[in-house]
Amino acid sequence: MKKVSLSLLAALFLMASCNNDENSKNEEQEVVVNENPATFKEIGSITIGGEAAAEISAYCEKTKRLFTVNNSGTNQIDIIDLSDPSKPVKIGKIDLTAYEGASNSVSVFDGKLAVALESTVNKQGNGKVVIFNTSDYSLIKQVIVGALPDMITFSPDGKYIMTANEGEPNTDYSQDPNGTVSIIETSGYTVTTLDFSSFASQAETLKKDGFRISKFAKSFAQDIEPEYITISDDSKTAWITLQENNGVAKVDLTSKTITAIYPLGLKDYNTAENAIDVSDKDDKVAFNPWKVKGLYMPDAISHFSANNVSYFVTANEGDAREYAAYSDIKRMKDMKLDAAIFPDAATLKLETNLGRLNLVADMGDTDGDGDLDEMVSFGARSFSIWNGNTGKIVYDSKNDVDKKTNELGTYDDKRSDDKGSEPEAVVVAKMGTQNILFVGLERSDAFMTYDVTNPNTPQYLQTVKTGDAPEGILFIPASKSPTKRSLLVVSSEGDGSIKIYQPDLK
Repeated sequence: MKKVSLSLLAALFLMASCNNDENSKNEEQEVVVNENPATFKEIGSITIGGEAAAEISAYCEKTKRLFTVNNSGTNQIDIIDLSDPSKPVKIGKIDLTAYEGASNSVSVFDGKLAVALESTVNKQGNGKVVIFNTSDYSLIKQVIVGALPDMITFSPDGKYIMTANEGEPNTDYSQDPNGTVSIIETSGYTVTTLDFSSFASQAETLKKDGFRISKFAKSFAQDIEPEYITISDDSKTAWITLQENNGVAKVDLTSKTITAIYPLGLKDYNTAENAIDVSDKDDKVAFNPWKVKGLYMPDAISHFSANNVSYFVTANEGDAREYAAYSDIKRMKDMKLDAAIFPDAATLKLETNLGRLNLVADMGDTDGDGDLDEMVSFGARSFSIWNGNTGKIVYDSKNDVDKKTNELGTYDDKRSDDKGSEPEAVVVAKMGTQNILFVGLERSDAFMTYDVTNPNTPQYLQTVKTGDAPEGILFIPASKSPTKRSLLVVSSEGDGSIKIYQPDLK
């Protein structure tokens, strides 16, 4: 397809703004089709503080403003003028002190900003959602939700706000609230909060398929820790990662019920295509097969459809529980291995081999005799695509994430013993006729781009350097962008930077 001039792009946008019929939608589509998704480049950047200063961002099309969670010793949402993405400017803030909560996530729809706040009075107590007007930052509503709302999102039609309420315990486990999901109807701001107690009877069956319930947990519902949400384009279905539990829950928004829990199983690293670098003490990056498995334990989740089938995509970061009363992480060298299964245990325990690898302390003793019959680690060092109707895996990126960032020169070998690049964020966006996946890598300071139009055979497009420890990735489609070009906004909590990327035209 021929390049479209900037003047023609502007004309197309004006036509789209003035018409709401199908022709205007097609014209917007044409603008997007003319971008090359393999060519994202940084066009602007702003630093809003130090560590934890730039976590999650949301964009308001009406005001052309970015709203970013800033927890670097403050308790506020920073407001950034994005009318010129090459020169982003901080223009204000929303002070959250009065709401007795620390922000974890933000989402915007039609001039409304929703903020997820965990309680600063008692972290294990109920959290809240606070909704502001994006033009003058005035308060619209406060709504009580479950404990520790970690992620928030509007449904695509704006009828719902959902929060994933992680419900973490306190350090001595004297308080361990249920993990929950809250659904807020925006028509009247009524809230329904769902827990997972109805699935307790399925616990043993779920465990056999790789779902994880801590041996320290007081109950099934208390051990569940919802992390991240994605909602289908028709606003009828939501998928929620249960990170520490190695699963994904499915929610019917019409009936407001949790309809399924999908256990994600384990990944086998003892294959050439899944070979990983496991030591931070060998002074090299070496990808080798090892007799180790990994729990996927996804953080972020996104979704897309292909050939009328729904899929969800997970960033398989991994996460340990580390509390004074209970910790589930232990170095491999400090664990006892079954001599029959691991006759070379002494060699494996060398720090230049598997000795430094962090394992799940209470998994792997399959016959209950006190030693490990298999080694289970945190995370899958990858992204995966799953069937949204069955929860079955369709594609895994194997060791592509670590290998590609090593080629870029951003792979952090000091994290080899833990979870590698730690895929943190995933976003699938429509660019023309293509479904494009963006994967943020917390420890390798980069994002990767794939064409997932065919979910069975994703095509790698590029790896791009970001700020330190990218936490949130936000895609702004060309139709809503101030430049009428697609933008990718990456918020990095390690250095408090927000970077804006834009693709070339074809």
